[in-house]
Amino acid sequence: MKKKVAILGSTGSIGRTSLAILKKNLKNFEITLLHANSNYKLIKEQIRVFKPKYFIINDKKVFEKIKKKIKTNKVKIYNNLSNLNLKKLKFDTTVSSIVGIAGLDPTIKFAKISNKILLANKETIICGWHLLRKVCLRKKTAIVPIDSEHFSINELTRNFNDHDIKKIYITGSGGPFLRKPLKKFKCIKASDAIKHPKWNMGKKISIDSSTMMNKVLEVIEAIKLFPFDEKKYEIIIHPQSLIHAIVLFKNGQSKLLHHQTDMKIPIANAIYENRIDIKTLIKKNDNFFKNFNHLKFEKVDKKRFPIVTLLSKKIYDRSGAIILNASNEVLVDQFLKNKIPFNSIYHYLKRVFKDKDFKKYAIKRSPDISKIYKIDMWAREKTLELIKKNENIKY
Repeated sequence: MKKKVAILGSTGSIGRTSLAILKKNLKNFEITLLHANSNYKLIKEQIRVFKPKYFIINDKKVFEKIKKKIKTNKVKIYNNLSNLNLKKLKFDTTVSSIVGIAGLDPTIKFAKISNKILLANKETIICGWHLLRKVCLRKKTAIVPIDSEHFSINELTRNFNDHDIKKIYITGSGGPFLRKPLKKFKCIKASDAIKHPKWNMGKKISIDSSTMMNKVLEVIEAIKLFPFDEKKYEIIIHPQSLIHAIVLFKNGQSKLLHHQTDMKIPIANAIYENRIDIKTLIKKNDNFFKNFNHLKFEKVDKKRFPIVTLLSKKIYDRSGAIILNASNEVLVDQFLKNKIPFNSIYHYLKRVFKDKDFKKYAIKRSPDISKIYKIDMWAREKTLELIKKNENIKY
């Protein structure tokens, strides 16, 4: 019997990669449901190629355009998830890859009707992990993180507990400005910041990589995902991006996970539970021994990447992580629109954390979804307010 698969965010990078993997083996997998936002061309193509039983399109105009253009009874097209009776559906695997906090509610809903969630949506973990975990424990839904760092930690620490582990290193390439002179940071343009030296990623995650905010968020995710002491995590620079996590054990052993800079590897291994010949998906040659002769690791320069200093208990131990994530999204968007300079991002974040209302929203108790959205909205509005005032931000 074919395994039923749902993909939330099917037109994004993770969604497209997942479909490329599954396309190789449609005799064993059925693409039952796809969910996208507004990419008309890709949505149309995915309907034609995969013929899912259900396709959810968030954007009203694109939904109406597709409905007029696609004349088939085999694919049921809806404008939002609320129009679909999810209680009658069951999936073997759901890939959760919607970008932003918009992915939180759908991920929780699909966790109730899936045997396994392949999780790539950072906001679900950062903002609502306590809610998702509760549902998955109750429904016995397995969660497999598919970001390369968390997939690696998951693999390396399997069958180990906190007592066994001395240190966990999350690696980061350092992005495009690892060697750029600090005095030139004021002149950095968005077009420069989105040129990642190793990964082909979307604009937002590329900017996060250039500031190392992606690593800050990954540490917060790891603290929530895994049952290990938060003090054991450390970010280190690894320019080659071939080692994705390193774990030091108290027994004197160290383990690391190596793979090419291709998201097909963690996603395919998550789908196939590590039983796959990756040559069927990746054609480029990986010179393993040559790669190992040139591996480098170094400490994070906090003057170059001051955002890493924002990691603190008041951020990851309470709803401060929601504020950090939301504020950063606004700042990245404003930088991409040339509204703020690159090296002001860190300073605006600090001002948000120092705001008189920060403690009111960075609550200790676990918020429900409506409160998460309220906290998220406050952070966005406060960040835009600060940008508008531009109160003598020094950078």
